[in-house]
Amino acid sequence: MPTNARAAICRGNEHPFAIEDVVLDDLQPNELKIRMVASGICHTDLAVRDAQLPVPHPIVLGHEGAGVVVEVGEGVTSLKKDDHVIPLYTPECRKCKFCLSGKTNLCQAIRETQGKGLMPDGTSRFSYKGKTLFHYM
Repeated sequence: MPTNARAAICRGNEHPFAIEDVVLDDLQPNELKIRMVASGICHTDLAVRDAQLPVPHPIVLGHEGAGVVVEVGEGVTSLKKDDHVIPLYTPECRKCKFCLSGKTNLCQAIRETQGKGLMPDGTSRFSYKGKTLFHYM
């Protein structure tokens, strides 16, 4: 069942960020839901706002922070509910040459959809008043 959440949204270049109530869709396999306890606006978030990085809008920002796992999807085995986590902007597929070499920060699995504001399956999990919001990292 979709969840209500709060998110920092950037609606376009040089617009102020807005904290809004959004809808977070159900988990897909190999995903988890995190209750963010702390999040920051990083330099790359500001670069999105200032049109220095080409991404679709409106987009949910805030890819750095710390949180607690509240739900795990089918296939998630390395984390469980109530685990404390620090999300990374690039996930680890654990299959590509970079992940297998230990250079997981260079994982290529998400690169194709990451700049498009979508999850690896080509969809978004966020919406606001019935309209799609894009993901940033």
